[in-house]
Amino acid sequence: MTPALLLDHLVVAAGTLAQGCDYVESGLGARPQPGGKHATMGTHNAVLGLGPRAYLEVIAIDPEGAAPAQPRWFDLDDVRMRAALAEGPRLIHFVVRTPDIAATVRAARHDPGTVTAFTRGDFRWRLTVPDDGHLPARGLVPTLIQWDGDAHPASRLPDANLRVVALAGEHPEPAPVRNALAALGLSDLLKVTYGRSPRLAAMIRTPRGLVTL
Repeated sequence: MTPALLLDHLVVAAGTLAQGCDYVESGLGARPQPGGKHATMGTHNAVLGLGPRAYLEVIAIDPEGAAPAQPRWFDLDDVRMRAALAEGPRLIHFVVRTPDIAATVRAARHDPGTVTAFTRGDFRWRLTVPDDGHLPARGLVPTLIQWDGDAHPASRLPDANLRVVALAGEHPEPAPVRNALAALGLSDLLKVTYGRSPRLAAMIRTPRGLVTL
């Protein structure tokens, strides 16, 4: 049996962190607060709470960071991604939480990447990172995360009354994506239909009403 997986966080990528925070604030009415740096990946982030143990992450290449020894995660070094982000920030991916990342990787019908350990302050987590930095299914199959210990970013963020209502995706070859999601028990979390280009959307309930990123 695959361990039950839950939405952990959404990933918004941007050319700069400020641009990403402006984009999220204009849509959701709340501004992400500074998160921290990922030295091994040459990125930094800002975070915004989406309820208990769920949040939104804005991520960008850290202009003050050293170039990593491997491709940056989330396709941030990909020419296609850089061209897209030059046009503006966008929701690119989602991450799901598992209580047993090793068992979840074994149950997967795709290669989620290498389970890699990270620490920052008292946060400790393990994350699947493809060696070439690509997004599985162009962002429609999630990255897997296991938090070690009780510390979680969402528990330290103010409640902005934002909640994820649904996720939806489009892909030119939806069947393999659906199969990968089904193997992880996530068919109900993300519905994928045919589309000419891969696209992820999140419907979020805000004090302003329902907003789609």
